[in-house]
This record gives sequence, C-alpha cells and structure tokens, in this order.
Amino acid sequence: MTGFLQALEAQRHDDHRYYHHSTVNQTLHFMSACTFLASYVLLFTHPVVAVLVGWVVAMVSRQIGHFFFEPKGYDAINQATHAEKEAIKLGYNLRRKAILMAVWIASPLVVLVEWIVAPPADPADLLRHLAIIWAAIAFIALLGRAAQLCIVKDVRTGVAWFVKILTDPFHDIKLYHRAPLHLLRGRLLDPETPAVAR
Repeated sequence: MTGFLQALEAQRHDDHRYYHHSTVNQTLHFMSACTFLASYVLLFTHPVVAVLVGWVVAMVSRQIGHFFFEPKGYDAINQATHAEKEAIKLGYNLRRKAILMAVWIASPLVVLVEWIVAPPADPADLLRHLAIIWAAIAFIALLGRAAQLCIVKDVRTGVAWFVKILTDPFHDIKLYHRAPLHLLRGRLLDPETPAVAR
C-alpha cells in the first residue's frame, strides 16, 4: 500500500509541477473541480445532467486551461522542454487530449443521425442518448489508458493513475483554491513558482 500511495503522490506532484504554472489554468481547474464534484453528487439522482455538466462545463474548462493558458516554452524550473514534458506525461498529454476532445466534439453526430432517421417522441431522449455516448467515451478513455499504463509500465502505475484521475477534483480544490485571488491580483503565473520562460 505504501508503494501505491507513493506512486499516486509522485504522479500528482509531476502533474502539478509540469502542467499548472498558469494561474488562469489553475483557476479553470478549480472551477472544473467544483463542477466535477457537483457531477459526482448528481450521478446518484440525475445521471444525464451529471454527464452533460461534467463534459460541457468541467471537462471543457479544464482543457481550455491546458491548451491556451499554460506556458509551452522551455520550463526553466524543471529544466525541460515542452516536448520532453509531453513525452513523459503518463496520462493524457496535449496530443492525446486533442484526440479525446475531437471524439467528444464529433460524437453528437451519432445523435443527429438518429434524430434524422427516427425522430424520438420525447426530445429528452436525444439528451439521454448523448449522455450515454459521453459516459461511454469517458469510461473507455479512463479504463483504456489505465489498462495501457498497466501493460507498458506496471499495474501499480496504471491503477494509481486511474485513482488520481477520479480524485483529481478533491486534490485540485486543495491545490488551486487560491488561484482566483492570485489572478484577480494580476499574477498570471503561480506566485509560489519562479518565473517560467514562455
């Protein structure tokens, strides 16, 4: 168990130090984390709403922070280029995230075709079907990458990554709850991190 917890902590540490220098990204992660926690609660009573909110609000805000606000230049703090960081990223690096988001964006076409072929009596059925598709994409993305890490690395790494992803909202709130205040004060990079070259 100690080895598992160490692997989990190492993954969290690397994710934070390599990919969360921007206070805009941290703020978006804080908002995303709060939304994901709301989705976790909604899963028990309103699963369709939980999935839709989880993807449209939580996932989109989280990825916007990575794609548009995180510095992509040489990381002097960690002495690594952006390409080197992408190569060592265990979970979804920017290339994998772009593929995942493209699949997500394209997935409503399935529902559109269904609507054209056989319009449902209840329009809410379309949202239910879309939620099922999006839940399946999330399920496949999480379990698929975890299984791949179990094969290419080891089982502990794959399971630790899976647990990390599911518990990221709790950890992100703990780490980034001050980010909105830093951002309001005009600090675009984490004040606890030395300046990062862009």
